[in-house]
Amino acid sequence: MKRLLSIFIVLSSLLSADKAMADGNPREVKLTVIETTDVHGNFFPYNFITRTDWPGSLARVATYVDALRADRGDEAVILLDNGDILQGQPTVYYYNFIDTASTHIVNDIMRFMRYDAATLGNHDIETGHAVYDRFVAGSSAPVLGANITDTATGRPYVKPYTIIERDGVRIAVLGMITEAIPAWLPENLWSGLHFDNMVETAGKWVAEIQEHEHPDAIIGLFHSGGNSDTRTAGFMENASVEVARRVPGFDAVLMGHDHRVWNLREANAAGDTVIVLNPANNAVNVGRIDFTFTVGSDGKVTGKQVDGSIVDVSSLAPSAAYMERFAPQLAAVESFVSRPIGRATGEFQSRDAFFGPSAFMDLIHRLQLEIARADVSMAAPLSFDAAIDTGIVTMSDMFSLYKYENMLYTMALTGREIKNYLEESYDLWTNQVAGPGEHVIRFGSTNPAPGDNRLKYPSYNFDSAAGIDYTVDVTKPKGEKITITGMTDGRPFDPDATYRVAINSYRGNGGGDLLTKGAGIPHDELTGRIIESTDKDLRYYLMKAIEEKGTIEPTVTRNWRFIPEEIAAPALRRDSVILFTGPSIQK
Repeated sequence: MKRLLSIFIVLSSLLSADKAMADGNPREVKLTVIETTDVHGNFFPYNFITRTDWPGSLARVATYVDALRADRGDEAVILLDNGDILQGQPTVYYYNFIDTASTHIVNDIMRFMRYDAATLGNHDIETGHAVYDRFVAGSSAPVLGANITDTATGRPYVKPYTIIERDGVRIAVLGMITEAIPAWLPENLWSGLHFDNMVETAGKWVAEIQEHEHPDAIIGLFHSGGNSDTRTAGFMENASVEVARRVPGFDAVLMGHDHRVWNLREANAAGDTVIVLNPANNAVNVGRIDFTFTVGSDGKVTGKQVDGSIVDVSSLAPSAAYMERFAPQLAAVESFVSRPIGRATGEFQSRDAFFGPSAFMDLIHRLQLEIARADVSMAAPLSFDAAIDTGIVTMSDMFSLYKYENMLYTMALTGREIKNYLEESYDLWTNQVAGPGEHVIRFGSTNPAPGDNRLKYPSYNFDSAAGIDYTVDVTKPKGEKITITGMTDGRPFDPDATYRVAINSYRGNGGGDLLTKGAGIPHDELTGRIIESTDKDLRYYLMKAIEEKGTIEPTVTRNWRFIPEEIAAPALRRDSVILFTGPSIQK
């Protein structure tokens, strides 16, 4: 009946349009564009890492989109994805690297939900050529990336844009990706590609589109965030708002990447208004653009209105049709994450890592030191609030322990560079405290909800070290916080000596600026510091190491501490309550 009703509505609108055209009157065409972005494998209302129910997911987005199509008609709805869909949950890891014979789950879902276009995100590129090339080749929707250049041909590696025509209205969708990928990822993952400046690329392709396609509207679908002040190794990581302001022609810019909700109306260089949206991550929200076009009797658009909103879909029931269609894939992934790896004799909590040495970080450091045969290990809690419980350790716990598919590098750093690296890390992590009552943790928000949204800087850049003994003086400024007293094995620490340092590939390629801004190593010299690299992701090697050990024990190597303890200890106790249970923060 819903299908018949939808057909009746479409036929009625067409008859009305035909009558209006016959009478010489203008007609209205209403189109709604829905954006998902940074889905990170959240396809089901279930978190396969924590093994708990989940508020987001494309299963709920499917409910929203199906209702919208039933109400407005199929042709009135355009569905777009803005990248970072191939990495995050075990759902995608399984189809990226374990079951590579089946149709990739992302291709299957996009076909089922009838996506009209998509972009690649930096975490999609991080999966490697074999994965994202397979995704692009199997996609039912065009995958866009105007600023991803094939260095062999000088042409875009994927389609730069697509034209979507509905009811006589032509909408151009131009796709781009953040240009900062070389600052984060090893070159073998993006070999043969160059990521061009987004502002310059947008200017070139908007002119091309306007000249040759004559669209009635242009949408930017950009996997890049909103704060253009964010510079990563000299790259403008978040250029979407900058493009909206500086490049006339866009009616709307749909953003991604920075996991922040944005809903703006920006004036561009021509004085026109551009809607700028970002629904953030994990398919909890969608971005919605509503176009109302006035079409004259000659079929030409004579006017348009554009409105934007962010829609929370987390309370919607998952689509029954979607859940039935993908029940086999859900079962396959559940079986994968349930596989036993070993046994834990106690708990490992990532939240402990913010306030001093912790069993959670100790486990990562010990394994990195062993795998890399390193003198020093550098690592951060990649999961803000994850835990491995006492008992059987399963594959799902590996995703709690190590969230991303980073490789493990062994790099050559001097003692002085190690010290300056830590100075940068702890400056992102901690304030300079003048006296009792102040916060040690560097908060940036008075948001009443607890969580990492209260931190000024991302916690995945809060690296601690193993293999050396040191103190962090919270009363000192950057440059004077860190005092290294020796190697943990009893050897003296030499600022002029060169050490083997275990570090993940994101950091080793300049991510977080700890090696560049902190240690002072120019970005173009980082590759020359790499002694060795694993050929598989670090999570794989951590899993293998735990399988070989059989049992992991939550021990804490107290090789570093915050000082002076009479100031740091009570402040950290107060800050832990703020960070994880959520009382108000003093301004």
